[in-house]
Amino acid sequence: MKKEYFPKEIEFYVQKEWESKKTFKVIENNNKEKFYCLSMLPYPSGKLHMGHVRNYTIGDVIARYQRMLGKNVLHPIGWDAFGLPAEIAAYNHNITPNIWTKNNIKYMKKQLKLLGFSFDWDREITTCNPNYYRWEQWFFLKLYNLGLAYKKKDIVNWCPIDKTILANEQVINQCCWRCNSLVKKKLVNQWFLKITSYAEELLNNLNKLDDWPQKVKNMQKNWIGKIEGIEIIFKIYNTNYKFNVFIEKKYFCILKNITFIKILYNHPICKKFIKNKKIKNFIKKYSSLSSLKRNKSLSNKINYINSELFAQNNIILKKKIQIIIVNYLSNYNEINATIGIPQYDKKDFIFIQKQKTSFIAQNKIFNLDKNIKNDNILLIKKLILKKKAFNKKYYHLKDWSISRQRIWGTPIPIIIKKNKKFIPLKENELPFIFPKKIFSTNIKENYSKKIKNNLDWFKYNNNGITGQLETDTFDTFIESSWYYARYTSINENKSMINKKNANYWLPVDQYIGGIEHATMHLIYFRFFHKLMRDIGLLNTDEPVKKLLCQGMVLANSYYYLDKEKKYHWIKEKNVFFDKKNNIYLDNKGRRIINHGMIKMSKSKNNGVDPQNIIEKYGADSLRLFIMFAAPPDMDLEWQETGIKGMYKFLKKIWKFIYEYKKLTFSYEEIEKDKLDSLYNKEQLIIQDYINKTIINITNNFEKNQSFNTIISSIMILFNKIKKYKIYNNIDYTIIFNSLLITLKMLYPFTPHFCFILWKYMGNKNDIDHTSWPVIIKINTKKIKNTFNLIIQINGKKKYKLSIPDQFKNKENNVKKYVLSHNNISKFLINIKIIKIIYIPQKILNIVTKKK
Repeated sequence: MKKEYFPKEIEFYVQKEWESKKTFKVIENNNKEKFYCLSMLPYPSGKLHMGHVRNYTIGDVIARYQRMLGKNVLHPIGWDAFGLPAEIAAYNHNITPNIWTKNNIKYMKKQLKLLGFSFDWDREITTCNPNYYRWEQWFFLKLYNLGLAYKKKDIVNWCPIDKTILANEQVINQCCWRCNSLVKKKLVNQWFLKITSYAEELLNNLNKLDDWPQKVKNMQKNWIGKIEGIEIIFKIYNTNYKFNVFIEKKYFCILKNITFIKILYNHPICKKFIKNKKIKNFIKKYSSLSSLKRNKSLSNKINYINSELFAQNNIILKKKIQIIIVNYLSNYNEINATIGIPQYDKKDFIFIQKQKTSFIAQNKIFNLDKNIKNDNILLIKKLILKKKAFNKKYYHLKDWSISRQRIWGTPIPIIIKKNKKFIPLKENELPFIFPKKIFSTNIKENYSKKIKNNLDWFKYNNNGITGQLETDTFDTFIESSWYYARYTSINENKSMINKKNANYWLPVDQYIGGIEHATMHLIYFRFFHKLMRDIGLLNTDEPVKKLLCQGMVLANSYYYLDKEKKYHWIKEKNVFFDKKNNIYLDNKGRRIINHGMIKMSKSKNNGVDPQNIIEKYGADSLRLFIMFAAPPDMDLEWQETGIKGMYKFLKKIWKFIYEYKKLTFSYEEIEKDKLDSLYNKEQLIIQDYINKTIINITNNFEKNQSFNTIISSIMILFNKIKKYKIYNNIDYTIIFNSLLITLKMLYPFTPHFCFILWKYMGNKNDIDHTSWPVIIKINTKKIKNTFNLIIQINGKKKYKLSIPDQFKNKENNVKKYVLSHNNISKFLINIKIIKIIYIPQKILNIVTKKK
């Protein structure tokens, strides 16, 4: 081992050792407890960014720790390789999406290996590989035969820039989640998966996910959006026309105090009964608006108009109830009639205040007495018994639109006959793969033209069945909804997954990814898990036991404004601070605005290339900083000074161990089981501290995963070891063992570094196969419990004294003990004590003057 720490040399060597020995390859072993650690698979965009580094470092630290506990750890990696960005990038670079993606994977794989992640590369998945997506085609056909996949015309979210359909979950504030363009509404024939059939289970099972962040569970709960209530049958006054009015459960209390009924402008009543021209114009106005414009207007104003119609249900009320038409009723599209609630809704209250018609005066009802509530419950039971009402549930969750109009995706394995009937492809016809000529010719031609120009290929004629093959592809979220299960059965070629292997490894014990996936990927893959269970591929109900959502990586950002007030983002290395004028300038003398810490991104020019950092400080320094700079679920503020600090810390350990080994010839190691009887007080104290550090760090790993606290504890322990004086064989043995313990606890964070030092310390095995440290039992009764007290004289520190715990709450005894102590009394010769100021268990200040 060299005297100096050169990370580039040792990391290359250690990575080659891991690769040649296949250190992290894993197989099923029923004699060992399993642990499945998984980070969300990356999209091969071209280069790793610091968000990737953080995600995979967290996963790697956990995986390495669990191996040290003796568990059989599955820690796989793959590539979410289909998708629009690759298609667009390939278009811009005039190459095929396949070549673009393969080149990116090759480069990013090299970067991942530079960081020393303990992946089992033999289980690598690439989702654009036909051997992978043939099984999701197979799975889709199973769902189709079960009625869980279907095609229908429906109004969809259409992205005019990406020219494809978006699922509801992919529309954020009426904009495309990917390109942020304003989404349009279109009536399109498309494929759906019936996720609504699992809405209740998806909602109820959230209660079983004890180790998921509450924030994620709340987001899913709100997205599924279940509301319960009853639908009551009313009649239009003086007619036999019946219609249903939904009343949410929380408003049952005003059942006998209904002020008015609200119906949506497109309710059948409006077409059938409205004759008044003014009211018709109101209905026409909102009926003529596109869905997008209508939704946009709703955010500004909800409008009401009196229909001049009345409803009645004599079981509830003997009086007539006015019907009001509104342009907006609820986020739940299926609800087209409900009750007005002026007692709770400010807009309803303002409306009735403005009306000159004879609304029954209502007082706000917030606290109803028990008798009224019980009466209403009895009334509801009566209505249901007489079949005048029925229980009803609604969900915000809609069926998942999975059709995408792009070529770089999984083709949907369906034949469309001339009579528009669908015929599923047979299993022996899978995988259904788009022809190479679609990708290899006219790269810059858009999707619709490519398909149109190649429709001859999509003609199907086999065994008397003729028709056209489906040209739509799956939403790429399908690939990432079941990949975790395929990792368990990577070599299975007769089925989607091997049930025996899947049931050994699943559910995933630890999943790591961003919270931005809470209402897309994290719902979809819970849904897919239940589908696979119900088809008989799995036995478990949920895919993941424990979820960790890591925070973002932030960095300083800078920009200048041009004459047109357009933003131009500048890299930090090109910005300097002019102290004289107290302003930021760039290297061209332009005035720069510091935008502060924001998420690293290419568009903001504030990203940091991990490879450059690895070249400069080594992968282990980067890994250590990433885990130390912030708790994993918090945002991390990037500072290169932090990397330098970690690099210096590792150099200190390296140097200390290098020097320590020279003591080998001066001292002999003593067997651990003989140490306890030989310890003196100082040796017991340091060993007790080492034991407590092991316990605290283990608890932090197991319970709250506060990795920054773990690293801090390791640093404090090393500083104590470094200061400890070695006088004899016992001291030497304590420090030897404590250095081994330090390397073990540091290993998950800095594996290359620890690999080399572990060998240098004389161990024959690789540190990758060693176990997590355990405490050395000692007789702590021999250690007198004390607390440290800083002794000052006239405000200046003179001594740090250990005070027996028995004096902890006795100020006078503390003072007597201090004043009588030989190391203090020598400062008080010929000195008069004026007063003593005591801050309990911290400072004792003796104020004096000369006699």
